[in-house]
Amino acid sequence: MFNRTRCLQITAALASISLLAGCGLLSDDSAGDAKPIIVGTTSAPSTLDPAAAWDGSWELYRNVYQTLLAFPTGSTKPQPDAAQSCEFTDAASQAYRCTLRKGLKFSNGEPLDAKAVKHSLDRIKTIGSKVGPKDLFGSLEKIETPDPLTVVFHLKTSDATFPYVLGSPAASLVAPKEYPADKVREDGKVTGSGPFVLDSYKEGSEAVLGRNESYTGFANRRNNAVTIRYFTDSQKMVSALKAKEIDATYRGLSAAEIRDLQSPEAHALGVQVVENVGAEIRYLVFNPKDPQVNKLPVRQAIAQLVDRGALVSKVYQGTAEPLYSMVPKGVVSHKTPFYDKYGHADVNKARKILKDAGITQPVELTFWYTTDRYGSSTADEFTELKRQLDESLLFKITLRSQPWKAFQEGYKSQEYPVFGRGWFPDFPDPDNFIAPFVGKENAVGTPYEPADILNVLLPKSRRDSDRTAGAKEFEQAQQIFAEDVRLLPLWQGKLYVAAGEDIAGAERALDPQTAMQMWELYRKTSW
Repeated sequence: MFNRTRCLQITAALASISLLAGCGLLSDDSAGDAKPIIVGTTSAPSTLDPAAAWDGSWELYRNVYQTLLAFPTGSTKPQPDAAQSCEFTDAASQAYRCTLRKGLKFSNGEPLDAKAVKHSLDRIKTIGSKVGPKDLFGSLEKIETPDPLTVVFHLKTSDATFPYVLGSPAASLVAPKEYPADKVREDGKVTGSGPFVLDSYKEGSEAVLGRNESYTGFANRRNNAVTIRYFTDSQKMVSALKAKEIDATYRGLSAAEIRDLQSPEAHALGVQVVENVGAEIRYLVFNPKDPQVNKLPVRQAIAQLVDRGALVSKVYQGTAEPLYSMVPKGVVSHKTPFYDKYGHADVNKARKILKDAGITQPVELTFWYTTDRYGSSTADEFTELKRQLDESLLFKITLRSQPWKAFQEGYKSQEYPVFGRGWFPDFPDPDNFIAPFVGKENAVGTPYEPADILNVLLPKSRRDSDRTAGAKEFEQAQQIFAEDVRLLPLWQGKLYVAAGEDIAGAERALDPQTAMQMWELYRKTSW
């Protein structure tokens, strides 16, 4: 998912800058209004079972499932949620013990005890979904439950990032009686212990959330109910906001739509926009199974030709900035290895790279992207990439696209030579911009096994619970990425929440995984 961060400052960047003046005659009202908050998004869940999703489904999971640890707004380290406390019990960061809160229950009345935690996390590996979060638990060897309130995680190797994984929706806790140990739940229902319960669900259309009266955790709920409406067209979502058919929108807004919502005309309609510093990144993935892409000079030539400045200027118009590393700006250890190696876009340098490799004919490639995951600007982005490469006369690019579910199956099956992905941090640590992309099985579905990163740099960086101590290792990993060009970073985006002027809490609504914490939104009322 999949982001899925400022090591360890980026979370604090979720303090927002309101772009519109507040309404002086309005006062805060906390959870007193029975009228639900209606939120629009273009990121519909791919499944309701957390064992089978590492993607934008986490946005719903964060609100209906609970995790042992969590990241309250502004936190830079995971804090207790279903757990009362957690800690490493050894100097090597290989044994992690959590003590649960007493009396926790799932929404069906089952006890949320140590056995339920073990069931929830064991089934992720047992099911082994290609598109699930199992790779995030690669360091986990076994789970012990010495008593009903104690869970001990034994790790294969030192992994100081493990608490961060437990704080992500990847580690969502589920009721054992409702979720089989060896297969995905498919009845369209949710049984969790989060701030909300899922009252009803229409796939691709709507999720209705109600207050979970038995919830015990960190969330301070500011409303009683939320309805999430899923849009496939962001223009329709924006129109619904202006018409007051929905109260807020998040993921999927194009640059033009953001500018429109920031305009005086939108302000006159009662729309406000909140801007957050973001850790969202967009990148290309190269599949070495393709005979052309397998050639390093081909990948290097593409890296030499892509003009990120033109891309973000034409397509994203100030809502994104060029990115020259998989570790984004604002994250400790961020460097610019792709700029250092390739500099500005240069056709002559790209031609020389190919000529020196004996490639004299235009390289024909197909670029794939998804139509309904990252917003309507994605098609324009790939059109611009095609233009840049085609105009060099060194490449002939064909564009193909698929809806998210089919696209996800395609890249996981290694069917696409080159494809575009987005990444939202899973947890606030630079490890999460390196580790998910390497290994035989990884987040992008194309095996990439750089020995130095896998065997030296990552293990060394994970020994120390002081997460700033591994900066040198992460810098070296970024350099290896630039040398291999198996991934090509393109841009880093900002985050925007647009809402009606009577809605408060948008500045606190995004967690470090950039998932919407729906409980932070509430309706203002008159004095």
